[in-house]
Amino acid sequence: MNDISSDDIFLLKQRLAEQEALIHALQEKLSNREREIDYLQAQLDKLRRMNFGSRSEKVSRRIAQMEADLNRLQKESDTLTGRVYDPAVQRPLRQTRTRKPFPESLPRDEKRLLPAAPCCPNCGGSLSYLGEDTAEQLELMRSAFRVIRTVREKHACTQCDAIVQAPAPSRP
Repeated sequence: MNDISSDDIFLLKQRLAEQEALIHALQEKLSNREREIDYLQAQLDKLRRMNFGSRSEKVSRRIAQMEADLNRLQKESDTLTGRVYDPAVQRPLRQTRTRKPFPESLPRDEKRLLPAAPCCPNCGGSLSYLGEDTAEQLELMRSAFRVIRTVREKHACTQCDAIVQAPAPSRP
């Protein structure tokens, strides 16, 4: 009734050990790829933030290279995990989330940022008030919350219609 010999059991145990070693190696390779993807995504986000302030061909080329590397690594990761990427399959559109404003009951500190120069950087003409962009950030101070509101005024040149605004401060 029991036709399995000790040699067969030994071979099966040996194959099982080989398969477990292969699984462990593939899991390690996959986790290394995922860490590399996370690192590249963080670098890409950082470069995009740098590129937002000032246009630079060097930064743009670096972003394009990192996007290509990221796509390549994601495809390799998909093949390792067995996921299939089909460009014909449409992904659902992401809904943009809008944050609720902070309650008016919270104390607020307002910081006004004006353009660096009182005249147009393009032609030297005078500036007129155009509007403002506001951003609010919540800060915890000694067990109490406080809203820091940053207001960046927009000014337009009366001669050449150029729009001037202070650069946005970095956020934590």
